[in-house]
Formats: sequence, C-alpha cells, structure tokens
Amino acid sequence: MTSKIFLIRHGETAWSLSGQHTGRTEIPLTAIGEQHALKLGKRLQATTFNHVFTSPRQRARQTCKLAGLDLAAEIEPDLAEWDYGDYEGRRTVDIRKERADWNLFRDGAPNGETPVQVSDRADRFIAHLKPLEGNIALFSHGHFGRVLAARWIGLTVSEAQHFLLSPASLSILGYEHDNPARPVIALWNDSEE
Repeated sequence: MTSKIFLIRHGETAWSLSGQHTGRTEIPLTAIGEQHALKLGKRLQATTFNHVFTSPRQRARQTCKLAGLDLAAEIEPDLAEWDYGDYEGRRTVDIRKERADWNLFRDGAPNGETPVQVSDRADRFIAHLKPLEGNIALFSHGHFGRVLAARWIGLTVSEAQHFLLSPASLSILGYEHDNPARPVIALWNDSEE
C-alpha cells in the first residue's frame, strides 16, 4: 500500500489576508479562517489517517485542531513556513519598491532562509514520508507547501512559484497507479468557500 498525502494549508489569518509574509510570527486564524478549518474537517471526516503532521506554528496547529485531527498530530518542524528574515511581516509589493526584481523562490530573504535551505528541508521531509503507508495529513503553509509539492514531483524550488496555494485549501500528493517511482499531484489548491 502506498501513501496518499493530504497537504492542507492553514486557514486565513490577518496577515494572509493582507498579503504580509508570515514565517515565524505567531498569528491566530481569523473568524473566517476558523470557519474554513471546520469545513475542511467535515471534508476530511470520511478519511482515515495513518499519520498526521503539523507545523509548529499556531495557525497550522489551530487548523489541525479545528479539522479534528489534533489528537493524532505530531509536531514537525520541517513543515514550518519559509523563514522570511528581514521580510517578515512585509508585503511583496512593498519589498519590490526596494528590489524591483525580487522573487522569493529565486532570491530567498535577507537574514532568512535561502531557496536551497527550503528545498533541502522539503527533501528531508519527503524522505521521511516515503516509507510511510496509508493516508497522511500535513498541516503547513503557503510557500513551504508550494515548495514541498514542487520537490515531490522533482521540480526545482524556483518552479514552485507557479503553484498558488490558498488558505484552508486541500491538495493531494500521491503516485500514478500506486507506483512510488511516479509521484504526482492528484489534487491542487481545492477549497470550499
């Protein structure tokens, strides 16, 4: 039996709504974010999970709890959001006033993580997932989730910029015809609002 990985981005926060980069800052879900996490839990009720992992960040743990999977969850530091360093709390539009050609997936963030560091973290976590069997739930973040999906199918970090990931969305990573040599994205950025 091979794994099916349910990648869940945390629900809406005030900073995800405003477009501010939220790496290490602990921000709770908004009321709408909580409602979406509860709806997500209803969608996941019919699925039995063999493993549940969540980022250590409050917004991911809160989404996991509202989805009803917190009792089975393990805190996984590798699922944390990109460390934005000096760009923490800033919006891309504002950063580009200073660095017009800035691209997180190419440049990283000053005093934060580089694309290579985030890619290595994603690869390390994928290596941890590969031997696991059954359904696996991951509660993570927008930018890191995009990198994880790109690395899952063998793309570079820079190619992760082409995958948008909405708050409280569900994506599924798996294998074509249950063949571990053929990783696929079976569902991407599915959200019920």
